Amino acid sequence: MKEKGFQEDFKGINSCVVLHNIRSCYNIGSIFRTSDALGVDKIFLGGYTPNPGDNRAIKKTALGAENMVSWNANWHTYKILKTLKKAGFTIIALELTKDSVDLNEFIPKKPFALILGNEISGLSENILKYADLIVQIPMLGGKESMNVSVSYGIAMYTINKK
Repeated sequence: MKEKGFQEDFKGINSCVVLHNIRSCYNIGSIFRTSDALGVDKIFLGGYTPNPGDNRAIKKTALGAENMVSWNANWHTYKILKTLKKAGFTIIALELTKDSVDLNEFIPKKPFALILGNEISGLSENILKYADLIVQIPMLGGKESMNVSVSYGIAMYTINKK
């Protein structure tokens, strides 16, 4: 359900996801659906990430989850992250960097926000500087990455399970 303006009341929110510059409406719809299944409290859509509004592709993939998970859109992702930090959230970035920690080797602190980035370029240094921790999914094959919505499902499930 869309909320007007930027919500700064985070009472009752233990987990949320911040999508920064995600291009694919199908990935966004899938993330909405996965968020509902995993009990994620809120989705923040940052940068040029499309929002459900009247977007048929998102709605087709989300199958109604866009009406079940609270969401908010703000062009300035850094404002979302600064507001979450001020509210006491641990900011966890899902990204492959030289400093990233194995997803299986950390204990999350609630409340937390998981940040996901663009399907091709990931998260920029300007966004990563807001992260308290950068985690990566250990890859067992030859590829270094997976689809963003698949990665999200794995990461959020793993974090929630802890």
